[in-house]
Amino acid sequence: MELNEKYIREIVEKVVGDVTASGALDTAGKQKGVFDTMSEALEAVKKAYKEFRSYTVAQREEMISIIRKLTLEEAENMAVLGVEETGMGNVADKIIKHQLVAKKTPGTEDLEPRVKTGDDGLTLIEMAPFGVIGSITPSTNPSETVICNTIGMIAGGNAVVFNPHPNAKKTANYAVDLVNRAIQEAGGPENLVVTVKNPTKESSDEMMACPDVKMLVATGGPGVVKALLSSGKKAIGAGAGNPPVIVDDSADIAKAAKDIVNGASFDNNLPCIAEKECFALKNIADELIDNMTKNGAYLIKGEQIEQLMKVCLVQKNGKWGINKDWVGRDAKKFLKAIGIDADAKLVICETQFSHPFVQVEMMMPVLPIVRVNDIEEAIDLACQAEHGNRHSAHIHSKNVDHLTAFARAVETTIFVKNAPSYAGIGAGGEGHTTFTIAGPTGEGLTSARSFTRQRRCVMADGLHIV
Repeated sequence: MELNEKYIREIVEKVVGDVTASGALDTAGKQKGVFDTMSEALEAVKKAYKEFRSYTVAQREEMISIIRKLTLEEAENMAVLGVEETGMGNVADKIIKHQLVAKKTPGTEDLEPRVKTGDDGLTLIEMAPFGVIGSITPSTNPSETVICNTIGMIAGGNAVVFNPHPNAKKTANYAVDLVNRAIQEAGGPENLVVTVKNPTKESSDEMMACPDVKMLVATGGPGVVKALLSSGKKAIGAGAGNPPVIVDDSADIAKAAKDIVNGASFDNNLPCIAEKECFALKNIADELIDNMTKNGAYLIKGEQIEQLMKVCLVQKNGKWGINKDWVGRDAKKFLKAIGIDADAKLVICETQFSHPFVQVEMMMPVLPIVRVNDIEEAIDLACQAEHGNRHSAHIHSKNVDHLTAFARAVETTIFVKNAPSYAGIGAGGEGHTTFTIAGPTGEGLTSARSFTRQRRCVMADGLHIV
């Protein structure tokens, strides 16, 4: 899906006007499920969960159906709000992300019971709710994560309390209001999904410590995941990544170039699955770079690379890290910052493996390319650059041995072959969508069954009829 700038400007003007007129960003009291304090939110969601326990699976699915409908109807609103509030990403791609969430997040169909029968009777294994789930959401995908988590969590029979990233609280709270509107339209309880008007570390700590919260889910950096894992509760953590992409000399180079540009530039490289560094065999590197520039990438060289590094990164205690003010900005803004007036989706450059652009997960539309001698070197360096996060990795190749060797070596949760990175979450690839990819805790691409616990019901010497 491509939207021109004129259309996007029209969307911005319309939505901002509509939002102001409708009061969608008004105080917490006018938004469903949004409370002034975490204590109030927790009390409300506890009450809602007790009521929700009497609802059928069919009723859960009706709620989810309306959440999907409203998400599609209000995808543009949330995309615009996300860009306006955080300054990150772009409207066109955020619309696509909301459409993915609405269409490809699994619902109650993900909860398949199992039955075992034998000489000693029948055993039924079902997926049951944990209860109230506490979820921490990021600024990169604020409304998408709220909606995706909500669908999966209520499909599993749970209630949810969110503590969004403070820099994306308005967008996240809009999504909380949306899902509550949908739930109540379907006849569900009030405040099945709650949050706070002004989330803080203190409200997060209160949520995690609350005895009524039985499971914790975090989508964010390593610090957040570490806090969850030390909580003493069942925790699902979606951690950091630095996904490499390899291109060998058996690949369709023109297609590989287009796919990498599209994947690395999608929502200005905010997705944690996006290509962050490229390793290209030296005999096809020039062809690859040439085709990238034909598909919306802009090549910078020499001093321009060092100039851009001073924009993208900051150095502290001898280590390079991201300049947070530049995360998810448009590629043309990076170019303008170094004196280049050009329109581009992605900035590319050739660097050495040791360059900070390769080693640091930037979440910016800046892709370093490293020339390598052979596939063995490519795999070795790609695994090092991924830093053992085991999050995502990508390769363009028609050589089955190369595909297999890289997959075995890198051990990532998502491994995409011959497609843009976003195929790994169902956009142009098979499989469901999620914005909580739990590598550290092993659940992988989370879905409804990730938020449930197994319960076993046994009838001995009965109902076995064979």
